[in-house]
Amino acid sequence: MVVQLYGFPQSTCTLRVATTLKELDVPFEFHSVDIFKGEQKKASYTAKQPFGQVPYIVDEDGFTLFESRAICRYLALKYEKQRKLVPSPFDHQAYALFEQGASIEVTNFDPFASGAVFEIMFKPAFGLEADHEAGKALLATLEKKLEAYEVILSKHKYLAGDDFSLADLFHLPYGALLAKVDYQTLETGVNGKPNVARWWKDITSRPTWQSLKDGVKA
Repeated sequence: MVVQLYGFPQSTCTLRVATTLKELDVPFEFHSVDIFKGEQKKASYTAKQPFGQVPYIVDEDGFTLFESRAICRYLALKYEKQRKLVPSPFDHQAYALFEQGASIEVTNFDPFASGAVFEIMFKPAFGLEADHEAGKALLATLEKKLEAYEVILSKHKYLAGDDFSLADLFHLPYGALLAKVDYQTLETGVNGKPNVARWWKDITSRPTWQSLKDGVKA
């Protein structure tokens, strides 16, 4: 038995987990859950994921886990001999820098990137009216946040140091959608952010992301 991943193919959280599995070279089976048909709200699904959200995994031994970042951390620790995506907790400074980088993504990137994508792109997909002004305000805040990213990335190759880690990977799904709402800073580094653009080109060019950027295939 291999890891079983249940999620929606284009879901940002599902892509986050699938990319981690690919980076670790861990075989997995993907089970597509149609969120537009409400399959994630069925009793058989909520028995595993009580919030009715995607994704969740069932590991080889039957262990079940949800919340994408928790899943990624679990996988990175379990399969660390195959590839390091999280520093050893015994390397206190490296691990602290990783947690700092991961916290930066959660507090200073995701709320604004995901919020803007939701207001401009996802609302119409669910039959709601887009709020472009709210989206623009969120992108303006993100632009300011990326000034701090530029400072960090002028000193290190990646967000948590000189090695690619989950702190970088966590940015990929929503960061990739920003271009679809006409936000170009990650790609171009405009407004004095060349190191942000250098970092973004590096992490989006990884073969694992290139193989998944259009969705997870069953």
